[in-house]
Amino acid sequence: MFKRTLILLGLTGLPLWATVATEQKIGQMLMVGFHGTTAEKDTQICRDIREYHLGAVILFDYNPVDKSKPKNIATKSQVAKLTRQLQACSYDGKLLIAVDQEGGRVQRLKQKYGFYGQFPKASDVIKMDEHQIKKTYTKMSKELKSVGINFDLAPVADLDINQNNHVIHGLGRSFGKDPKIVSKYASVFIDAMHANGVLTSLKHFPGHGSSEGDTHKGYVDVTHLWSKVELEPYHILKDKADTVMVAHVFNKNLDAKYPATLSAKTVDGLLRKKLGFKGVVITDDLQMGAIAKKYTLSKTLELSINAGDDILLIGNQLDPKHTVNTKTLIDTIVSLVKKGSIKIDRIEKSYHRIQKLKEKL
Repeated sequence: MFKRTLILLGLTGLPLWATVATEQKIGQMLMVGFHGTTAEKDTQICRDIREYHLGAVILFDYNPVDKSKPKNIATKSQVAKLTRQLQACSYDGKLLIAVDQEGGRVQRLKQKYGFYGQFPKASDVIKMDEHQIKKTYTKMSKELKSVGINFDLAPVADLDINQNNHVIHGLGRSFGKDPKIVSKYASVFIDAMHANGVLTSLKHFPGHGSSEGDTHKGYVDVTHLWSKVELEPYHILKDKADTVMVAHVFNKNLDAKYPATLSAKTVDGLLRKKLGFKGVVITDDLQMGAIAKKYTLSKTLELSINAGDDILLIGNQLDPKHTVNTKTLIDTIVSLVKKGSIKIDRIEKSYHRIQKLKEKL
C-alpha cells in the first residue's frame, strides 16, 4: 500500500523513519499559517498537526480577513498559551513555531500586544557597538522563547546595494553593503537566538538587495541587477545557518526558466552543491504574487520540492480568498508522488534534514 514507504514492522533494527507514513513525512515539510488565537484539540490546526504530523506553523498579528481582530497574536499570555496548545497537538513536542521578527518594521510581537516591540531595524543596529548588538538580539531571543516561539525567520543576509530597493533598503532591513560585515552581524544574531534555543533562517537567497520589485506583488527580474557578491554571506555562514530561505526572484543567468524558489539549478545546484549548504532550505511564502500569479498550486509544489526545498511555506496571509488547507497540500503532493512527478527519495531527504534540524531544539 502506498501509504507507507516501508511497512517492515516485523523486522528488527529498522530506523524509526522507515515506519512513518508518507503523508506524515510530507506533513513535516509544510509550514502553514492559520486563523485562530487558540489551538484546542478540536480546532482544525490541532487536527492537522496531529493527523498529518505538520512540521511547522507561522504566526501573524495582522488579520487580513477581519482587521479588527488579531490573527494569532493578541497578548503575551495568549501567545504563550497558544504555543503550548500547538506543541501539545504535535507528536514529538518539536513543532516549529515561526514568526518574522527582525526588528524595525518587521516585528510581529508588537508593543500594543504587551511585547517590547521596539527592536531596531538592521540599518540602525549597525550604528551600535558589538556589545549592544548582542544585548539587543539576546533580549529579542528571550522574548521569543518566553512565549514558546522556537523559529525566527531572520536574519536578513541581503546586501544593501540598490538605493531604489523598497523591500530591503527602503525598510532598513540590511546590515550593509559589505558581505563580511553583513555576515558578522547576522552571525551575532544567530548566536543570540541559539543562546535561548531559537532557530533561525538566513534570507533571501540568492539575494534580494539588488532588486527593484516586490515579490509579494508579482514577478521580479534581477537578471541585470544581481551580482555574485550577494552569495557571499551564504557561503560564509553555510555551516552556521540553521535554514536558508529562498526568494522568488528571477535571474536568467542562474536559471533561464524558473525563479529561485522553484529552480533546481539555484537551490540544489548553487546553494547546496556549489556553496556547500547542508541544512534545511525553506521557501518564501509560496502564495506571494511572484509565484501564485504564474503557477498553479500543484505545479508550485512539484517544482519547489524538485528544486530541493525542504520546508514549503504557505502563509495563508496574503489573500483571504485563496487560503489552502493542509489536507489539500498533502493530497496534492501525494498525488504528485504517485504519478512519479516527485520521487519519494526527495521526500525522504527533506524529512531527514528536518529531523536533524529539530534535534537542535
